[in-house]
Amino acid sequence: MFSTAVDIALIVAIAAVTVAVIALIGFKLARSSRDLGSEAELATYTTLHTAGLAAPFLRTGLSPAGAGKAARYLREMLGSNDLVITDESSMLAWDGAHGPREEEAMALARQVLDSGRTQVFRKPRLAVPGADLRENPVTEAVFSPIQVQDRVVGTVGAYTERVGASLVRAANEVAGWVATQIELAELDASRTLLMEAEVRALRAQISPHFIYNSLNAIASYILTDPVRARELVIEFADFTRYSFRRHGDFTTVAEELQSIDRYLLLERARFGERLKVSLQIGPEVLSTVIPFLSLQPLVENAVRHGLEAKEGTGHITIAAHDAGAYAVVTIEDDGVGMDPEHLRQVLAGHTEGDHVGLRNVDSRLRQVYGDEHGLVVETAPGQGTLITMRVPKFQPDNVV
Repeated sequence: MFSTAVDIALIVAIAAVTVAVIALIGFKLARSSRDLGSEAELATYTTLHTAGLAAPFLRTGLSPAGAGKAARYLREMLGSNDLVITDESSMLAWDGAHGPREEEAMALARQVLDSGRTQVFRKPRLAVPGADLRENPVTEAVFSPIQVQDRVVGTVGAYTERVGASLVRAANEVAGWVATQIELAELDASRTLLMEAEVRALRAQISPHFIYNSLNAIASYILTDPVRARELVIEFADFTRYSFRRHGDFTTVAEELQSIDRYLLLERARFGERLKVSLQIGPEVLSTVIPFLSLQPLVENAVRHGLEAKEGTGHITIAAHDAGAYAVVTIEDDGVGMDPEHLRQVLAGHTEGDHVGLRNVDSRLRQVYGDEHGLVVETAPGQGTLITMRVPKFQPDNVV
């Protein structure tokens, strides 16, 4: 009897706890629903969330891999039985229960690709030969063009039992959203190509002037100090190997400083005691990732435009220190300086062949990190120049 009473008590207690848990879950669900607002707000949130899940897969362009992963989310957004994504020549992906044949899907897609307009296709053209339509109720479809600027680069096709006006509008919106992701992918690719072109331009700007002066300096030591000449040839080879390397748009502060050391060694062979250099480098910033050839051109700018035209000794100070989430690098010279208005014209790209390295570095920093991370330049005629570069320690997405 006692055991039975205990069992009953346990059952009652478990039942009470279960009811409490169910009530708590119901309360949380109800509260979550209230927090999201009305049904319209909940639907908007769901759509935006689903679009956010699909977006990363399309940011590399319209490819089979990306389309295959995005198709599921796009079908959820449209609420269709099946969804197809095509490019201009083939079916890239589909998601759904029935999986239309590629030749069938492309026959419909081509009509949209040719016309550039959304089209609705109704039965019996969608009936798969030999299939029982009672088992496969998908008999209608809407295909919308993916239009990037003036080009139709693909289509989004939604299959369902019956295509209504709301599905047509939704398919158009989804196709337009996909087109936006493709445009962003092309913009990313264009930005990468632009950065590569700017690095090539920077190399071309460095090489004629610097190589000519370096070789002249090395030649001057061949008869008087052949050991020194041999050392300079090795430094020159290491410097040019780094500057003209073919891999990677990014490097570290340590690697860039090593290249600068070689550059200054070669310049000292030309300037002699006229060129003085001070270094103030915090070891904690040496591993910070920065765009390739972003410091050396600033030092070269200080030598060429700051000290070369100055009489007597010129002094360059290179400093790097930790600033919380940022690494701050400064390059200061006591050279001839420049007019601030002329500097603004240089950075805006309104001058040709003048301070190319300075403008190039400023442009690339803004492309990678945003406009707030462009170079800060303080200068005035006869007052030297101080250049400050403030770089986030985190690695940008396009660092390989």
